[in-house]
Amino acid sequence: MSETQSYQRVALIGLGLIASSIFWAMKRAGMDAHVTGYARSAETRETARRLGLCHEIVDDLTAAVKDADLVILAVPVGAMGPIAETIAPHLKPGCTVTDVGSVKKEVIEAVRPHLPEGVDFVPTHPMAGTEHSGPDAGFASLYDNRWCLIVPDGASEDATARLEAFWQALGAKTERMDVEHHDLVCAVVSHVPHLIAYTMVGVADDLRRVSDQEVIKFSAAGFRDFTRIAASDPTMWRDVFMTNKQATLEILGRFTEELFALQRAIRTGDGDLLFDYFTRTREIRRGILQAGQDTDAPDFGRVKVEK
Repeated sequence: MSETQSYQRVALIGLGLIASSIFWAMKRAGMDAHVTGYARSAETRETARRLGLCHEIVDDLTAAVKDADLVILAVPVGAMGPIAETIAPHLKPGCTVTDVGSVKKEVIEAVRPHLPEGVDFVPTHPMAGTEHSGPDAGFASLYDNRWCLIVPDGASEDATARLEAFWQALGAKTERMDVEHHDLVCAVVSHVPHLIAYTMVGVADDLRRVSDQEVIKFSAAGFRDFTRIAASDPTMWRDVFMTNKQATLEILGRFTEELFALQRAIRTGDGDLLFDYFTRTREIRRGILQAGQDTDAPDFGRVKVEK
């Protein structure tokens, strides 16, 4: 905990699932930092106050970052550049700014130019979440045994190591990664799967031969999983796809090629190809379980626990 003690004041910009879980995890870890929270919506700020989220909730963005040692941007990636421009003149020397977005290249290009000399920007990406959003969705164990990717991209080693220790204290495992590799990896494991889920739910909605009642009534596990993923925050995902175009389109191209191959196998009755393909992909699922990144439980281990 010694590394994290240097954060005497932490500012959470945005008070949704990720930020609220950061606060509860900090509290669980016994960190004594003073946490100030800010959200654009008055309703969100009021909910946060009611929940006891943060030590202080403020209505002014610049007031939130005053004297902060660590500023965490927990807003949709498209909003980070304008926020960085607003807060930049109010950041104290030695402050570290980080974000929790799932895209890094465009976020770095949008944020870093605004930050003054003497302020480190260390992008991070906690790979944890649920389909729920808002300040009341957070819980202390969200980051336990989940990966948080650190993308230093020129930040000082001191600031990077300090932030790495912070995430580890919240329960996460950390790994450093370069920018382009991060965005490609996330396109594979997160962005394209979400796009496919949104598409599949949209296809079901378009099939007017099946009533809404039947889609809901007879939803099997596969479709339920799609709807869980597709219930994620639409603003966040719109921004993800608008800012990670190159990697997403590359993986979508590969996905389309695989899909055409499976389509042909079904059409031609090539059962051997289908069996071999499904056998290989099943091993990936087993690897995820063995790595401790999911469970066999029906709820996938995502039960909300007490704060």
